[in-house]
Amino acid sequence: MGKNIDNADQKIDFVLIWVDGNDKKWQAEKAKYDTSVTYGDTDVRFRDWENLQYWFRGVEKFAPWVNKIHFVTWGHLPKWLNTDNPKLNIVNHRDYIPEKYLPTFNSHTIELNLHRIKGLSEQFVYFNDDMFVTDYVQPTDFFKNGKPRDTFALDTIYFGKGSAGFFNGADLEIINTDFPDKNKILKRDFKKWFNFHNGFRSLVRTTLLLPWAYFPGFYYPHISSNFLKSTFEEVWEKEYDVLDKTCTDKFRQKTNVNQWLFKYWQLVSGNYEVISYKTGMCYHIKENNFAEACNAVRNGKYKITCINDTDNTIDFEEKKQKVLDSFQQLLPEKSSFEI
Repeated sequence: MGKNIDNADQKIDFVLIWVDGNDKKWQAEKAKYDTSVTYGDTDVRFRDWENLQYWFRGVEKFAPWVNKIHFVTWGHLPKWLNTDNPKLNIVNHRDYIPEKYLPTFNSHTIELNLHRIKGLSEQFVYFNDDMFVTDYVQPTDFFKNGKPRDTFALDTIYFGKGSAGFFNGADLEIINTDFPDKNKILKRDFKKWFNFHNGFRSLVRTTLLLPWAYFPGFYYPHISSNFLKSTFEEVWEKEYDVLDKTCTDKFRQKTNVNQWLFKYWQLVSGNYEVISYKTGMCYHIKENNFAEACNAVRNGKYKITCINDTDNTIDFEEKKQKVLDSFQQLLPEKSSFEI
């Protein structure tokens, strides 16, 4: 089980990964290794919403207590970024990912090795570049008593077209192998599994899936993730071969595990504290939810808001501008992370 830390050591770092899909040098490097057997690496994953400055504005306004921001990139940087900001640590892939895995265009490799970032605190929050802090947060929104905050629910895995079910399935194979006694874990963490902060739907999901002798899956809100660095270290020690195999793939493959494995490991270890499911919301942008997503950003409805690009996001340029307008209304002032 990942180690807990004393309340006296409450440093929390944020980790943000970013790829500039418009970078010609990056495109040329990617083309050297590109193959037709990659999974899930469509143009949607790399096109730019040009809203990254609002991530930094949100953090500075709503989470000024953050210890350090580790900004992970292939090497490119936004032209507007103030690299002299004392809270900012620019991290190139080669700074922390073992050389044998480089170059990599596999987001799983980038994520699975985050614990190797020099100077990373034991407690850290991991963000994709589409996950924003949109209302005031406190350290206890992410960690409590030295443990990550999380929402719990059992769930099922979907292996449909374009889904992440394959990665989820690979993660769950490890979880069920290393934690075979589901009932024992249920008895130990009954109050966490059936805590009203998980939400009614989560309670229903968990109840309906109790008859399964194994873990069929876990509910995963697509927002920032709270991790202990020691969890990464523990899983790497126990499951090195599986993680190593994923990291040798230059691009995402169906057989890969991903960073959800660390989240699931914390859940089944009981090494977390329950937090309300209302803390954050992910909008997978489609026609029927776009107006709601813009309103949520504009009004700071949630503490964490994810604006997730999808294959169903049509009229991209028009939607991008409306999202930018919404962020501008919420966060009109430049941050100290901008030149």
